[in-house]
Amino acid sequence: LIALLFLLSLSKQFRMATETKSPKITNVKWGVIGVDGFGTFKDVKVYPGGARSWDWGETGTKHSPGIQCADIQEIIDRGVTHVVLSRGMDLVLETKPDTLDFLKSQNKVVIHEQTEAAVKIYNELVEQGVSVGGIFHSTC
Repeated sequence: LIALLFLLSLSKQFRMATETKSPKITNVKWGVIGVDGFGTFKDVKVYPGGARSWDWGETGTKHSPGIQCADIQEIIDRGVTHVVLSRGMDLVLETKPDTLDFLKSQNKVVIHEQTEAAVKIYNELVEQGVSVGGIFHSTC
């Protein structure tokens, strides 16, 4: 009985660790980003244990001045050490300077790249077991 309880405890710990890992991005093409276990999105936020649509209307985000602190706050709240910010497929999406300053003040490693490059780096960090989150734009 004790051995069974121990095995159940290990199983629960493994499930918890697996659930808190950031999901991999399975594909990216113009207008579509696929996230393992979460479906497809036009724009997406990914973080340990989850992913959801990035709705620019929630914070009033526009291509310029771009990604705001409010857009990335829920990713930061997940305790990530690395934040990947996509600049769009054609590098049209900007990031507000105060957003980058905020991330640096929080001692976050920031990756700020074109979408396909950002996805590649993000997935490599996930593979390495890094606590990473990101925000990805699938068009311009």
